[in-house]
Parts: sequence; C-alpha cells; structure tokens
Amino acid sequence: MITIDLARSRAALARLGCLPETDQETVAAFAAAAWSCLVEPGDAVAGRMISVFGAAEALRFAQGSDVKDLALEMGVESDDVARARSRWAPRFNDMAVDDAFARAARANVRLITPDHESWPRSLTDLGDHAPRCLWFRGNASVFSRYSAHVAIVGARAATGYGEHVASEFAAELAARGVVIVSGAAYGIDGFAHRAALAAGGTSIAVLAGGADRPYPSGHARLIDSIATKGVVCSEVPCGSAPTKWRFLQRNRVIAALADATVVVEAGWRSGSLNTAGHAAALSRPLGAVPGPVTSAASAGCHRLLREFDARCITGVDDVVELLGLDSAQTLFDSESDDTAARTNERTRVTDALSTRSARNIDDIARRSGMSNTEVQQVLGILQLEEKVRRVEGGWLVMGN
Repeated sequence: MITIDLARSRAALARLGCLPETDQETVAAFAAAAWSCLVEPGDAVAGRMISVFGAAEALRFAQGSDVKDLALEMGVESDDVARARSRWAPRFNDMAVDDAFARAARANVRLITPDHESWPRSLTDLGDHAPRCLWFRGNASVFSRYSAHVAIVGARAATGYGEHVASEFAAELAARGVVIVSGAAYGIDGFAHRAALAAGGTSIAVLAGGADRPYPSGHARLIDSIATKGVVCSEVPCGSAPTKWRFLQRNRVIAALADATVVVEAGWRSGSLNTAGHAAALSRPLGAVPGPVTSAASAGCHRLLREFDARCITGVDDVVELLGLDSAQTLFDSESDDTAARTNERTRVTDALSTRSARNIDDIARRSGMSNTEVQQVLGILQLEEKVRRVEGGWLVMGN
C-alpha cells in the first residue's frame, strides 16, 4: 500500500525544497509524485481518476474501492478500471515512493505539479493523458515565463545537412527569445540544444528516464548544461529506466510543451514522426524541413509534407510564421535599426505599468497610446529582459 498523510507528505517534499502553501496542496503534490511511481506515462484511466477525484483521493480509491462504483463515478467501463488496478497493484509500494524522493534529493531534482504557478499549462491539452507531475533540474520558470517554445526534433543518425540546419534554426530562434524544446538524444536533438545554449538562449530537455540519470550517457555534460540554463525534466520518477514505451510517451510531452514542432530530418519510420503525430493530434503547428529526394534521412520529412499537411520550413522566418507571428525581429530581437523608436515604445509601455497593481493589455494600451498588438510585442521583449512580469490579472514592471 501507499500511505498518504500530511506529515509524510511534508517530510518528503521538504527534502526537495518543495513547500506548497496549503496542507491540501502538500498532500496533493505528494500524491501526484506517488502516481508517477505507480503508473506508466500516459495512463488514461489514472488520468481520468485523478481529474475526477484529485490525486490524493484517487490514490486511496485506487487501492481499495468497489470497481463498479468507482467506474460509474468516473464515467468509464468497470473492466477498464479493473484492468488498470491489476497493472498498478504490483507497484503499490511505499518503499518505491520513498526511494524516488531519496534519489531526487541526492541528485538535486525537484518536483512541480499542476498547482504550481510555473506549471506548463499547455500540458492540459493532453487531457487524461497529461503528466500529473514533472521531476526536474533547472529553473521551473522556463516552462511559463517565455512566450514562445519550439520543438526541434529529428533523426539520431543525422547527416551533416541536418546538423547544420538544426543548429542554425535553434541558434537564431534562441537568440530571438524562443525556448528550444527537444529530447537530448544524439543527432538533431543534441545539435538543437547545443546551438540554443551557444547562442545564449534557453532550452528544455524532456527525458524518457529519470531526471537523475542522463540519457544517452554521452550527453551527460550537455544535459547538465541544459539544467544550468534551462530545464531538464521527466514525468517518471528518479531512478526510472528509459524504455521504448517511455520514449514514445515522452514525445507527447515534447509536442505539448511546444507552440510548434519542426522536424529537421527523419527516416521513413523515425521516432520523430511520433512526435509529429502528437503535435498534429494536439492541433499544434507542424513543420518539416525538406531534404534531397535521394536522402533516406529526409524521407520522413517528405512524408510529413505530403501526407500530414506539414508546412515546408526552409528558414527561421518560416518557423516564426508557423508560430503565428508577423515579425520575429519586432517581437524578439532587441537589436534593430530603429533602436530609438523601439526605446521610445519600451518607455511608453513601462511608464504605463505599475510595480504594485497589475494592469491588463487594454489598460496598458490606453495609458501608453499604443495598439494592443504593439503593447503585446513590447511586453514580450521586456519579459525576456526580465523588466516586466506576468501575474494574475495582468502585468507588473519590475522595481529597480
């Protein structure tokens, strides 16, 4: 059995420096972590149970309620609940949960749940298949502070062409303030992460195994660098092995975290097509980079263009367009030819803000004499420079 009580929850979370504000949030966070030890990623029955009852109550019900009554309240078939409980039963183990927290504490891995202000809200689009928590190293604010995230994925056995394109796209996008999301694998993933960091940008690596065990091992130093400047995360607890199933499920998280997904190189049956499929299922913009028609490494990209209505990506401006933005230069790049005009716009926006009272876009536009679109663009730049911050109800300017 897995025991849930306030004292145990507080003690476990305190080891990770995680102290929710209320007792209810404390128990819920511990229960979410326990669920990550109990089920495999993407378990829809667990997700449904948690959404109906909350993580703590769902965990109690999972260990001892009548299946028929439980299924009725959840709105699912009783056979589905019975099968789910059968596959969970071998993992009803307090020691496994304790071990996950102990490993996390040793590796400086922390926990974030949907109750946290920095939780990536885009994950809710996964519905009952959404992660119930993320174990992570790095800065959790990266999940929510930046206005644009792009997944750059592709073949492990990348060609020189693919490596060049991935590096060029990631570096320029990162320099413009876009967070690069990928899976830290060899090939395209690794080049995208490295280029983003080299450009002084930020990156998110989503691992298939525990956040405490870098995989592949040859990317241990890269993964540590990502954690220093961005986030390394996983929905499975520390100590978990990166299995084939977890790689496939990891891809849905990459797609959900990103505002758009770009496949740089992919073979006909590449795992990157799985990520593309998740992006399409979530109605996220999907792009593919064309390659030589003779290259097997680009066959998957050509398939996406032909069969899945992916957008043809030939440059960074195409990616920006995929994000639905009019001008990358206007939104992200603080160095431009019209520096004086841009400085005036920033001054007008910051003058319209308060350090104490949150103001919404309409109010800021009225006070600054600018359009809502112009205000949103300038706020994006100021947020990247950490001169303003988004809060409930609007925006605040940072004090000196």
